[in-house]
Amino acid sequence: MSRSIDYYFTPQSPWTYLGHARFAALAKSSGAAVRVCPIDFGAVFPVSGGLPLGKRAPQRQAYRLVELARFSRHLDIPLNPKPKFFPVPSDDAAKLIVAVDLHDGTDAAMKLCGAVFAAVWVQERNIADPKVLEALTAECGLSGRRIEQSQSQTVQERYEEYTQQAIDAKVFGAPSYVIDGEIFWGQDRLDFVERALKQ
Repeated sequence: MSRSIDYYFTPQSPWTYLGHARFAALAKSSGAAVRVCPIDFGAVFPVSGGLPLGKRAPQRQAYRLVELARFSRHLDIPLNPKPKFFPVPSDDAAKLIVAVDLHDGTDAAMKLCGAVFAAVWVQERNIADPKVLEALTAECGLSGRRIEQSQSQTVQERYEEYTQQAIDAKVFGAPSYVIDGEIFWGQDRLDFVERALKQ
């Protein structure tokens, strides 16, 4: 029986970027179905007690940079820990991913996710810029109509639904992988995700 994984993230999360390719490969090799669920952490943090990066204690912010560099080296994945366009409003990118998932399916949405993450953390591109989102859509071989569709009421409602589902599931950080109600928080928990999928 195929397992299902709820994949909760925000498009500007470096940790989601660092784990994305491994997660996609793991899900594919295990035959698990992925529900691609970008969410609004601006709505999650007030419920979960989380803080936006700029409001965290200086020592936490400093250690985050150490860990990003550490994992980048360990995983051999390029990452600029202080990209030009971060923090960045990511709602439009999130809704574009939702629109692609609705119209083109999970594989296309996962491919776009990877392109969006790399745009922020490697390529110094502004994912809040509609022209950048148009370019990323084209680079992924997707219809330009997805940009317009991403602003539809249907997509907005789906984005809000995913966010509420994450809150109900007690998700508090990105990425979170949820299997049968069990949360695995962070790209460094993918070994545990793999074990859960084998059970």
